[in-house]
Amino acid sequence: MDDEVVRMMDGRLHLYRREGSKYWQCAAYMNGHNYRQTTKESNIAHAKAFAKDWYMELYVEERRRKRGGESLLVDSFIEVTASSPDRRQRHLKGGVTFRQATDIFFKEYETITHGERNAEYVAGKRHHIRVHLLPFFGDKALSEITAGLVQEYRAYRQTSRLDPKTKKPKKPARATLHSEIVTLRQILKMANRKGWIVAVPDLSTAYRSSGKVEHRAWFSPTEYKMLYEHTRKRAQNPPNPRWKDICETFHDYVLFMGNTGLRPDESARLEMRDVTIVHDEATSENILEIEVRGKRGVGYCKSMPGAVLPFERLCKRKNLNPTDRIFGKTPRELMNTVLDELNLKFDRDGHVRTCYSLRHTYICLRLLEGADIYQVAKNCRTSVEMIEKHYARHLKNNIDTAAINVMKPKNRPKNKGKKDH
Repeated sequence: MDDEVVRMMDGRLHLYRREGSKYWQCAAYMNGHNYRQTTKESNIAHAKAFAKDWYMELYVEERRRKRGGESLLVDSFIEVTASSPDRRQRHLKGGVTFRQATDIFFKEYETITHGERNAEYVAGKRHHIRVHLLPFFGDKALSEITAGLVQEYRAYRQTSRLDPKTKKPKKPARATLHSEIVTLRQILKMANRKGWIVAVPDLSTAYRSSGKVEHRAWFSPTEYKMLYEHTRKRAQNPPNPRWKDICETFHDYVLFMGNTGLRPDESARLEMRDVTIVHDEATSENILEIEVRGKRGVGYCKSMPGAVLPFERLCKRKNLNPTDRIFGKTPRELMNTVLDELNLKFDRDGHVRTCYSLRHTYICLRLLEGADIYQVAKNCRTSVEMIEKHYARHLKNNIDTAAINVMKPKNRPKNKGKKDH
């Protein structure tokens, strides 16, 4: 009986099953070479998904070879040649170690996501691997990484780093540890696709309790007024005459951010051609229309009228060209200096205020003024769920007193002495 054959990728990829075998095999011919790989799947749908991933990895590898680059898939597949006795892929001897897998993963990840992921995000993956994952998993075989070992890693991370000042163990933030586990999961998924492990272990957190929902650090209306009045005084009388331009730009930055709600990275990428002053018919005031490029791609923002004057001052003072960046690097150090001078670095819950707090302030002030939460979310390129979770929960103006302080009418007893007429 002939082999069962399924053609995919316009005939460039073949999926077949030999007589007497329950598993599907995949084969491809590329650049004068034949390649084969077992899917270890008996289900045709799962086999197709595996074969497609395998083919795309093979395609990336061949393109890199043509350009003279290093191999991404070292030992992940073996070319079928006449010297291969059964013309099938030979399994790796021993077992792939975590260190070997991370080398292959990062080369592959960096190539496939090139231009689609922020460079800082990709660098963060490398940091997770080099600083945290390798010291613990290091030379362990991938088959040794189990759910229990991952739980040991979580315990290890609670004491793996020391605070440079106190010399005591520095506990990682929940989000930090979560990011490291995400990187670990991506490496194990890659290993599973290549057939190095049978399945990805359970990486969920044991004894997990719901994370405490905390509001983001922001400036109340009074605190925000203190901040911009202080930056105005600094702009008029800088500590050093040479810093005048820097202080003036920072004052305009505070007002611009507090009236637009941009993220610091979005404002850092902002160019002159991305901002337009328009007359808003709905409010009969001049506002800024901003084309925003940030973590969510390209979005749009309509500012408050208070952002127009700082922007005009910046344009007049700097004489910018259309492709010049308006602010450039985020002024973190100056923000910290000003907050320390005003004793506003921490809010009452101990949350640290940063340049990002100006965005949080914009959102909170809009909600305090009764703005529609959906429109605020749309203008800030986020979701209503995020605003309700991190911003709206602590705003007393969002509580409708009329809906809460409802009292059921009391039934008055009938007047027994009343005569019927």
